[in-house]
Amino acid sequence: MEMPHVERLSTGVDGVDKLLEGGIPRGFLTAVTGEPGCGKTIFSIHFIGKGIEEGDKCIYVTTEESKESILNQAAQFNIDFQTAIEEKALILIDALMGREDRWSLQTLDLEALIGKIIEAKKELGYGRSRIVIDSLSAFWLDKPAMARRYSYYVKKILSKWDFTVVATSQYAITTSDAFGFGIEHIADGVIRFRRAIRNGYLRRYIIIEKMRQTNHSTRVHEITIQHGKGIVVKDVAEESREDFTLPPKVVRRIVEAKRRSEEALP
Repeated sequence: MEMPHVERLSTGVDGVDKLLEGGIPRGFLTAVTGEPGCGKTIFSIHFIGKGIEEGDKCIYVTTEESKESILNQAAQFNIDFQTAIEEKALILIDALMGREDRWSLQTLDLEALIGKIIEAKKELGYGRSRIVIDSLSAFWLDKPAMARRYSYYVKKILSKWDFTVVATSQYAITTSDAFGFGIEHIADGVIRFRRAIRNGYLRRYIIIEKMRQTNHSTRVHEITIQHGKGIVVKDVAEESREDFTLPPKVVRRIVEAKRRSEEALP
């Protein structure tokens, strides 16, 4: 039986596209998870940069870094967000600084964010659209039990506006409540970044944990982040399972956070 054609959006990282049969299916909500400093924001910049290149309507929401920080990081990898904004190919929504301008949020309110995203989409016009929310977990850090409900709300609303969504989610090993299990249940895809110290060096890894309608790789790959280029996917990592297994104490905390999250569901 022949599989139906799936339109895929390139992530902007050739090596990741190869792990995903060419990219993320159009209309999907993909959760990009991991500890701070493991590559989530850079991956998000690649995704939007590729969208600009392909003529998609693009929106980047930043909740944890300033607009200027995102512009500067993109420029480091030769991705020109500033020109894209000037040419109305990209709208960057600042949900951190609380500025008094049209594309800023005064508070981290999810309904206000969705309203701002829809306003931005109308400004950009119809057509295939990409959005990054970096990070979505910022909206439930003080109420982790809401992660699933908030994730479902975002997916339900944005799917009606022809968005393919990349939403990052922080995972701090010491505060498992911030993990936000809900987004992983709701998301169509989960891309996890990890980092570890090996032989005195910081190493970063990527694994595709879930991607519907996709015969994706299930192997852990090492990545590097190169100045002027961004994320480069290297060979399959040769670490043992123990290298990626969390300490029992952390596992117990995650299980407890998951239980509370599920108990809070309607």
